[in-house]
Amino acid sequence: MIPSADPIVVAPTPTPFDSEDRVDYDVLGRNVERWLKTPLSGFVLGTANGEEWALSDAEKLGIVETVSQAHGGERFVIAGIDNPSSTETLRLAEAYAKAGTDMVRVRIPRPMSPIEIKAYFQKVTQGSPVPVVVIHQTFTGVPAAPPDLIGELVSLDNVFGYITDHDIRFEGRVRIYAPEDKKFWICNGGLLLAGAAMGANGTCMWLGNIAPAICRDIVALGYDGRVAEARPLQRMASRMDGLIGQHGVAGVKAALGLLGFEGIAPRHPRSELGRGDVDQIRSVLAQAGLLG
Repeated sequence: MIPSADPIVVAPTPTPFDSEDRVDYDVLGRNVERWLKTPLSGFVLGTANGEEWALSDAEKLGIVETVSQAHGGERFVIAGIDNPSSTETLRLAEAYAKAGTDMVRVRIPRPMSPIEIKAYFQKVTQGSPVPVVVIHQTFTGVPAAPPDLIGELVSLDNVFGYITDHDIRFEGRVRIYAPEDKKFWICNGGLLLAGAAMGANGTCMWLGNIAPAICRDIVALGYDGRVAEARPLQRMASRMDGLIGQHGVAGVKAALGLLGFEGIAPRHPRSELGRGDVDQIRSVLAQAGLLG
């Protein structure tokens, strides 16, 4: 179920692994049931935070199937695709749609010329059986496309919305070109209030797994211009973003473990955090009022 009102809070879902380093689909289903008790709006699968680099195509399909069944229509699923071939992207979109996804999240491919990027998304949006969410992830700090072109991509039919990169100055220019009737989601827990101030109406970030109510409230207050009320929440979100985020996937999984989620070990060769780091994460979660 896609919420009819903003802000929408979705998050890149971490992948649980068992003691043999296999994807633990049973645990994934139980984790989804736990998230259903929170304000999290939906699940984004096949992402960096979900350790996509370590997953096979079959595992990614299994994850989409598991989450789509586990939420029982109470939430919605976005399957991530990162492929520079429009033909292969459409093949994956078809497969994920059959597995139960409600949308696909497609990264702006690089390196490509503006003409190639536009042709890529025209073919993908016209051929995808489900709506497309465009995501701008540079990983290098260099934009994958100019702001006006990104606005054109978001304007295409069958595009549900857009997920920003971390450069708030650049994304502020994208906001000028992106149509108001499309979703515009900020990607960083440290930028929630700034994103809302420039017109973001939702979020897609790992912090949504841990503190979806805080993420939702910051965006709602900021979008309504209630900055003074949002500022203390943003300070807390920024503390969590810095302390947990510096450890990457291992940090996010450690935080989720403290909140009662299962399957918190990253896939080999990555390892779990040591006790000292976990204690620091426990402290910041307690300060945020997230531990019972």
